[in-house]
Amino acid sequence: MNDETGTFKPLDLGRIKTYSIKERKNLSNANLFAKPALPSDGIHAFFDALPDILAAANLRKVIDAIALAYRNKRPVILALGAHVIKCGLSPLIIDLMQRRIITALAMNGATAIHDYEVALIGATSEDVAASLKDGSFGMVKETAETFQAASARGVKENTGLGRALGERIIGEKCDYEDLSLLAWGTKLNIPVTVHVAIGTDTIHMHPNVSGRDVGESSHIDFRILASVVSHLEGGVWLNVGSAVVLPEVFLKALCIARNVGNKIENFVTVNMDMIQHYRPQTNVLKRPTSQGYAITGHHEIMLPLLRMGILSKIGIGDE
Repeated sequence: MNDETGTFKPLDLGRIKTYSIKERKNLSNANLFAKPALPSDGIHAFFDALPDILAAANLRKVIDAIALAYRNKRPVILALGAHVIKCGLSPLIIDLMQRRIITALAMNGATAIHDYEVALIGATSEDVAASLKDGSFGMVKETAETFQAASARGVKENTGLGRALGERIIGEKCDYEDLSLLAWGTKLNIPVTVHVAIGTDTIHMHPNVSGRDVGESSHIDFRILASVVSHLEGGVWLNVGSAVVLPEVFLKALCIARNVGNKIENFVTVNMDMIQHYRPQTNVLKRPTSQGYAITGHHEIMLPLLRMGILSKIGIGDE
């Protein structure tokens, strides 16, 4: 307010202070820019040519962290939601398991269901809108029967749900067994844990499925995961496509591991999803560590890109 009338006069810009651009601190500079690599230059050149800015810089840091964990024989734990399976990415994850780059898997109940159905018939993911109209959604018998049998065995033998499902898939000699994360976890002796939220999965609607068996076998898996997380120092936790269940499971497993005396301070966390949600950002990237990276994009694009970056960094495929 510049005079008695209460009106404002234009500010005199002649009083502004300026300084040389040479003195300014810049967030982007030519040294960080992308380079125009060619297909003939190879995959190494492709990743080296990415701009070292924002998401591309974070992708590089994630690749570096996984490669470092691999070289130092530290854990790389992949927690994945069901959409990752439905996007057809199981072969890439299995490849990383076989190379001992991924050292453990955690999944929710829906992920395990899709993994089993792919192993059984090479297909999964029904038309929910269509089958919901007549109440047939989720009512296939084979999936429920297998999960009940595996749950009961996982409790009886104290091996948990993930291991029991893997053994069941192998025992059934499923036609597409080689596409199953659960089966490969059993074959490679890599922990694959299944974390069920009762009422969220189709099998929970079936009269032959015991909530007691499913819950107890999944609780065994939770304790197995807590044991795995106890060794996370120097490693990497990747949350891919789970917005609620697995971020919560991770936080509790980490708490238990620290509570019983394990030092878990220096590790990297990653959240990969189409949208960055509250719980992954808070419970995966912020609360547990100061080294958390968000990679946003479609799984069917970002996970293959990440895999190629990892293989390139550790020198696999150079020969």
